[in-house]
Formats: sequence, C-alpha cells, structure tokens
Amino acid sequence: MHYIFFLLSKIFLFVFSPLIWIFALLLWALFSKKPKRKKTLLIISVIILYVFSNSFLLDEVVRWWEVPVVNLSQSSKHYDYVVVLGGMMSYYDTHNKQIGFNRSVDRLMQGIKILNQKKADKMIISGGDGSILKTMGREGDLLKQYLTDIGFNTDSLLIESDSQNTHENATNTASLLKNQKKHSVIIVTSAFHIRRAVACFKKQGIDADYFPADRYAGKRKFTFDHLFIPQIEAMEKWSILIHEISGYLIYKMVGYA
Repeated sequence: MHYIFFLLSKIFLFVFSPLIWIFALLLWALFSKKPKRKKTLLIISVIILYVFSNSFLLDEVVRWWEVPVVNLSQSSKHYDYVVVLGGMMSYYDTHNKQIGFNRSVDRLMQGIKILNQKKADKMIISGGDGSILKTMGREGDLLKQYLTDIGFNTDSLLIESDSQNTHENATNTASLLKNQKKHSVIIVTSAFHIRRAVACFKKQGIDADYFPADRYAGKRKFTFDHLFIPQIEAMEKWSILIHEISGYLIYKMVGYA
C-alpha cells in the first residue's frame, strides 16, 4: 500500500506540471478539426503559459503558502534533536562517489548551523531512496559519508535512511525516538514543505517546532522583467508548489497529516 502511494505521488508530480497542461492543449489544438475550437485551445494555452511563467504572480502565491521566517538567534529555546528532511540530492555518481546537490541542500546547511550554535544536541537526517527504480541510493547514508569526508564530526548525528516520502520521514523518525526519554524536536525542511512535514510529525505524536530553509519567496520586486516578462524558471517552481499543496491535501484525506 505504501509503495502504491509512493508511485502515485511520482505520477502526480508529472500530472501537476503546467508545462504538461500546455503541451496537452497544444496537441489537442494541433489535431482539432474545428477552427473555432483550435483557436480557443491556442488562446487558453497562451494564457496558461503567461500566468505560470510570471514570476511576480508565483511569488505572491508562494508567499501565501510558505511559513514565516524563524529567527532562532532571538530564542532561548533548546532542542534535543534537529531533524533535517532529505530531498537534497539530484543524483549520485557511483563511479566517482560524488553527490549532485540541488537547492534543497539548504536544509542540511541550516541544520548544521542549528547544531553548531548549540540550539540542539543531536541532528537526525531522515531520507532514503526517493527514486522509483531505486537508483539514487540511500540519501541519509550518503550524506553521512559526505559529512565524514569533509571532516564534520558525526558523533552527534543519527541517520534514518529508509523513508521514501514525508509520511515515512515522520513514522521512521518517531520509531527512532520512541525509546528516548526526551525528544523535543525542531524540523528543518524547505519553507514550502513545512506545513506537510509538521502535520505528519504531529500525527506521529511529535509536536515539533520548525525552521524553514530554502525559501522561494523573497522581498517583493516591482521591476519590469519580474512583473511582466515570462520566466521559464517560474514554471518549474509552479510545478513544485502545485505538487506540494496537492500533496498536503491528499495527506490530510488519507490520514497521513
């Protein structure tokens, strides 16, 4: 059941892409024999293309979805564990033993900072192989090796490398902590992913605080290009955002969050 849900989540990532919608509409228009329908489909395609490539509109929606910034330097609170969620690897080169990081590696950077600032006693990295064909490798184990290679002291590091999604991040971390007497937790993940992560951990009995990393929405910009010029990067971010919001709602419906 869990694996079927995992496969469906990967399919949804494909289906919820605005680029796929545009491509499908253009194909429909190409093979449509009715001139009026063809024209309507082309107009709809252009509108969707412009809306989902507009960086200003994207920023406003992301700003609504992402949680506010957290300033830990102004807090005296201390945690037993800082839990860093995986999803920061794009690939692993087995021949050269090299990790290809994506922008979500900020999760790890912020987790290390919290640990080094003595805001938490230990760090848990939670992440397994999230690829469909299991060709990526167990992320938690690979990240531990990477940190060892660069001289990071891993004595305060715990690894959970079996989870494939956020639900499993929460359940497996809860299992890891079930025999601990104390487990005050702060979760570090991307700002757009905080809502789903915190809800999943709460469902497992872990009422955690959070620290948002990898923020997509920054300061509002009113430059001409940001307001009006289509940007291909915006479409990719829209796909991530739509997938995340949909994932949050689906998790609520199936009882994961």
